[in-house]
Parts: sequence; C-alpha cells; structure tokens
Amino acid sequence: EVNFAVSGGDSVQAGGSLRLSCTASGNALNYFCMGWFRQAPGKQREAVAVIARNGWTNYEDSVEGRFNLSQDNAKNTLYLQMNNLKPEDTAMYYCAAGVGGTCSLTARFGVWGQGTQVTVSS
Repeated sequence: EVNFAVSGGDSVQAGGSLRLSCTASGNALNYFCMGWFRQAPGKQREAVAVIARNGWTNYEDSVEGRFNLSQDNAKNTLYLQMNNLKPEDTAMYYCAAGVGGTCSLTARFGVWGQGTQVTVSS
C-alpha cells in the first residue's frame, strides 16, 4: 500500500512563505520521480515541480526561483518550499509519484496524495 500524508497549506499574505510536506507510508518515496501539482478553480491541473531520486529537479517557469523541491529520505518526506508567494499561486496542491521511466513536468503520475489548500491574498 502507498499512502501520502500531505500538510502545510495555509492562508498567507503575498510575499509570504509556506512549506508543504508529503510523507509517504512504507518505502513509498523509493520512486524514480516525485512531483508537486496544483489546481486552481476553473483551471487545469498543472505540474509545478518534479524531483528524480538522484536529486535532479525541474520547475514550472512561473515558480522558478521561488519554489524549492527537496526530499528527506530518512523521513520518507517530500517538501515544497514556497517563497515570495503570489495570489496566482492560490490553488489546491498535490504530491504524486511517477509511474513511468521519465521524470519531467509532463511525465505520467499515477499515485496521488490528498490535496492541501494554499491561499495567497494580495
């Protein structure tokens, strides 16, 4: 069984920071690719950041330089540090595990955690 416990979402002012956490049960972080996604009302879900098991990362253009994806293997936890938050970052955020052999913003993800809401006010 694979389960992701997601936390860290909150309501913050623009310019603030949040850190999202995704803790996996068992050895669920032992994947080739993990990612963070978000979906705002009326918009399509989009990938914001992915990380390969070797530490390689890739970020969506709008969060590049503001968000940082990392993992703590000892804690089986994936993190998304979000700095300089903007109102357009408001969305439900999800973590997910890749199911294919590639790791990119457009890779296939088939194991999903429950979302955590991030709300950024101007």
